[in-house]
Amino acid sequence: MPVFRLPQDIRFPPPQLAREDGLLAVDGDLSTERLLLAYRMGIFPWFSEEDPLLWWSPDPRLVLFPKDLKVSRRLARLLQSRKFTVTIDTAFEAVITACARTRLENDEPTWIDERMIAAYSRLHREGYAHSVEAWQEGRLAGGLYGVSLGNCFFGESMFTRVSNASKVSFATLVQWLQRQGFELIDCQVSTAHLKSLGAVEIPRSWFLALLEKALKAPDRRGRWRFDEPQEEEDNRDR
Repeated sequence: MPVFRLPQDIRFPPPQLAREDGLLAVDGDLSTERLLLAYRMGIFPWFSEEDPLLWWSPDPRLVLFPKDLKVSRRLARLLQSRKFTVTIDTAFEAVITACARTRLENDEPTWIDERMIAAYSRLHREGYAHSVEAWQEGRLAGGLYGVSLGNCFFGESMFTRVSNASKVSFATLVQWLQRQGFELIDCQVSTAHLKSLGAVEIPRSWFLALLEKALKAPDRRGRWRFDEPQEEEDNRDR
């Protein structure tokens, strides 16, 4: 399959035309409009600092159905112990910056450069991107961020400075998303860590069908709160 060069106008080729490794297209921009269209089509940006913008739609796709979250006895004890104070949408830029910095400190490549931080911080201000923070003694110990559309949450990255802080953040978020009626969490590409928490690989065709169904629900824009009632409508688009 060829790799498509994106035109200036905001559109993508069908994700089914991606290469075997999942690469679909290059170039374009990280505008809110293009990012939201990409997520709605099952496409996401992922690139190294020296690369052009690269857009992916892998097959298979790693997903987590919220009801299938695996909580080990150890993790359950951690959640009950209140070792961490877990919040949502209180420190988005600190979380996304820490996701990038932690990878660099571990000599790992990162796609979260200044362009990505600026683009996703803008998505957060516009109510589409969200962060979860785990605090210990007033310091940010771990967390994650992602994008929400309809009844789907698209996980982007997580980090930890204190052992298990990101795992507690993730489990807390998934349990809350399930109570809110979310049907799907997109984990993008396979990792042993996410598989241990219940994520599974599914064919891209199945993922796209599930995504289409999830996107029929209203977008839940705005700042989220973990004490938000399940049926609250204030933050939802009509």
